[in-house]
Amino acid sequence: MTKAEVISEIADKTGIDKADVSSTVEAFFTVVKNSMSKGENIYVRGFGSFVNKKRARKTARNISKNTAMVIEEHYVPSFKPAKVFVEKVKSSDKLKASAD
Repeated sequence: MTKAEVISEIADKTGIDKADVSSTVEAFFTVVKNSMSKGENIYVRGFGSFVNKKRARKTARNISKNTAMVIEEHYVPSFKPAKVFVEKVKSSDKLKASAD
């Protein structure tokens, strides 16, 4: 499902104009990106958490040049779904049918 399809479905379900839904969705993504870039985590009850995970400093190899390089300690964005979200996906009949 693309962002445009999500916006369209929200507009259909709520009766709100697609342009308003689009600006709201864009604002949400902007808030998430800006907050996480400041080091703040975002918790949405019943949905999940957007968190920054710390990656330790490590030595990696460039296999084409056969040289070692150091990757410094850094943070990467991560999403951890809530238990309610995980259970909803696990119990989905459509996903069970497609697995067979």
